[in-house]
Amino acid sequence: MRLSMRPITFFLFLLIGCAGIHGNVMGEATNASAVAEDYPIKPVRLIEPFGAGGGPDLLARALAQQLSQLWGQAVTVENIPGAGATAGPAQVAKSPPDGYTLLINTNAQAYSAALLKDLPYDPLKDFIPIVPLTRQPYVLVAGKAAGVATVAELIAAARAKPGELKFGSTGIGTGTHIGVEKFNQAAGIKALHVPPLPSDSNADTIANAIAGHFTYYLVPISLALPHIRDGTLVALGVSTARRSPLLPEVPTIAEAGVAGFDFPIWYGLWAPAGTPAGVIDKLVKDIGRVLAGQSLRDWVTKHGGEPMNMTQPEFARFVLSESESAAQIIKAAGIKP
Repeated sequence: MRLSMRPITFFLFLLIGCAGIHGNVMGEATNASAVAEDYPIKPVRLIEPFGAGGGPDLLARALAQQLSQLWGQAVTVENIPGAGATAGPAQVAKSPPDGYTLLINTNAQAYSAALLKDLPYDPLKDFIPIVPLTRQPYVLVAGKAAGVATVAELIAAARAKPGELKFGSTGIGTGTHIGVEKFNQAAGIKALHVPPLPSDSNADTIANAIAGHFTYYLVPISLALPHIRDGTLVALGVSTARRSPLLPEVPTIAEAGVAGFDFPIWYGLWAPAGTPAGVIDKLVKDIGRVLAGQSLRDWVTKHGGEPMNMTQPEFARFVLSESESAAQIIKAAGIKP
């Protein structure tokens, strides 16, 4: 009786084939790991959506300098303002998901997801939150010409003319907009929102406040400080639960009569969806290292900020939570895109 070799041949074929597949998988994993470990091998772009001189721009440039030194690669900051601070994120969303184009943004990234449904991107699904960078107070300000010196005076003026007082922002659905709506609801007042032009930057909105185009505005403390000191803007209250060491004489909005009010501005870094997990891990590790360094910690403190200690998954959950909270404020205010 002759023994057929077919089963043995088939078994050897399977064995060799599986070994080849296993080798390919292992090779791909090794290559992916190597790519992440070598990252970055070329210049990295940080896209900033509010314009030169603003809080995100200043932070982006301080971060870029430190990362460039760490990586030995150029890290450049590109200002892409406009469209209510959505032009920059739109650029990042359509960039290759390889870790070489990143977005630095404020809480506006989370808030825009709660309101703006006709964007060319999804603020939540089209991005991966990498790390939170810092949080700091907004300052509720009025132009000197408005004749308002305290939160109580602002509330009284708004109640005397319901719906007639105007407030500014950097765009519909941004933190400066959602924050004032939260303030209005907590204070029990009605006012008219004056959004910026599509091309306006933070600096333009501050100029409009000084010129009296609207009565009040919630502005990041680092941007407001020079104008408060020169007297063109009047600081009514800071938006956080504690006073700021940069403006120790200015009460919190809660201290000024709106009990429990707490609304910081926070900054974070995002990558396009689809960026390899290894690259995200490398970014988390390296940016965490830079943020922990004395140089950047001193810079953040100098500009009125404080650290936000979160893991990458915690930050992702935080962004989603902030978007949901903004949705509640938007619904209560009856805001339409």
